[in-house]
Amino acid sequence: MTAAPQLAQPRQIGRGLYSYWGFEIYQASLWVEPGFDAAALPAQRYALELLYRRNFKGRDIAERSIAEMRRVGSLSEAQAQRWLSAMQTVFPDVAAGDRLTGLNLPGRGAQFYANGKSVGEIPDPEFARLFFGIWLSEQTSAPQLRLSLLGQASTTP
Repeated sequence: MTAAPQLAQPRQIGRGLYSYWGFEIYQASLWVEPGFDAAALPAQRYALELLYRRNFKGRDIAERSIAEMRRVGSLSEAQAQRWLSAMQTVFPDVAAGDRLTGLNLPGRGAQFYANGKSVGEIPDPEFARLFFGIWLSEQTSAPQLRLSLLGQASTTP
């Protein structure tokens, strides 16, 4: 786990595969600290790691992130443009096998890592709430992946 040094006693509580139109896009994993409570996500440190199965341009990841953040909550056009610009600066192009990790920093924002190296921080708690909400909010476009990440997926048919 690339952000393990940033978490105290990290443990993976869930993971799942995200596919789109039958194509595997990435394997997502959620890493947490002891005492993690899914009901209080913004107030806790945790890391969301994406292991990519395909190649993507960083700018495309940023644009898709803004579209998904709009599903999670409202954001002004000014916020969208500011955050899009910040993500385009932080997110590198990825190839199959690359890992991008986001670390939630309560009250501060989000720190990002690419293949274990810090690539930047977006210092805005509202950004972090909506960004991680792409996967962890009840408004996510991938509800089954959310349940898997939070360790709440049913194992029975």
